[in-house]
Amino acid sequence: MALRPLLKVLACLCLLAPMLLVALEQDAQKLIALVRDNYGESAAQRVTQWQALLEQSKTESELTQLTLVNDFFNQMQWLEDQTVWGKNDYWATPSEFLGAGAGDCEDFSIAKYYSLRKLGVDDEKMRLIYVKALDYQQFHMVLAYYETPSSVPVILDNINPQILPATKRNDLAPVYSFNAQHLWLVKEQGRGELAGKSDRLKLWTELREGWQAQRMRQPILKQGTAQ
Repeated sequence: MALRPLLKVLACLCLLAPMLLVALEQDAQKLIALVRDNYGESAAQRVTQWQALLEQSKTESELTQLTLVNDFFNQMQWLEDQTVWGKNDYWATPSEFLGAGAGDCEDFSIAKYYSLRKLGVDDEKMRLIYVKALDYQQFHMVLAYYETPSSVPVILDNINPQILPATKRNDLAPVYSFNAQHLWLVKEQGRGELAGKSDRLKLWTELREGWQAQRMRQPILKQGTAQ
């Protein structure tokens, strides 16, 4: 993936920072105000940069959008849910993730998924995949993108920031995958066996409902701890 489009967009964000709020859509401005009220000014700035990135990326190709979104969220700090939210497992909305300033692998992957959906990437082209990260011997989540239905997917990950085909990620053992509609049991690096609707996943259903309701859970993480 080329670095030039990312540098171009980041340069635009720096130059246009004072005008970002004026240029953003009304819904984005409302979201920024809501995040400011719940998480403070630093969080509001992160969401402003996110919304500006989405605005600036609208005319880019899908492959470039993958890079821009992946690199943006991979700047965030990784912390366990127990540290951020005081729960063993919590799937944060993108606003909560940016509000807290930190999150775990599910939060990175979910934020990338919602960002690409906002940019118009078809849901059928994406899967959130629950895997085992073999180098760490722990469970992990990544986002997969299929350029065509028969394509080998590329993987967006916060452990390995380079976007690579799934066939080159031998460090990941897939378990199951899902998108807005479906759930698949994955036995190889392919698409897997359809196992029903994704609303069988309680955390995914709660996350989607929370996103629609603009949920703003308060982290236990002290303000300023996450960078």
